[in-house]
Amino acid sequence: MADLKSKEPTQVLDVLGRVCPYPLVITKKTLEKTAGPALLKVLCDAPASAEDTIPKYCDKQGFPFELCKIEDKGYWEIFIQKD
Repeated sequence: MADLKSKEPTQVLDVLGRVCPYPLVITKKTLEKTAGPALLKVLCDAPASAEDTIPKYCDKQGFPFELCKIEDKGYWEIFIQKD
């Protein structure tokens, strides 16, 4: 898998403070609206969304993704590649 976190994202989506299922719903809608190839960086502090629902969605859609937990800030950065 490519090192997605080292690339410049085309869009940053901040879903901090949102609880399930909203981070996934907002991420899905953002990816659906995005035309063409894109690298979406999602900022998420909901553990169930960051570690379960969003990665499962990416796998199902065939989107490469990279999950990075930012321990000192208490949230995850999820990089999703849409081709």
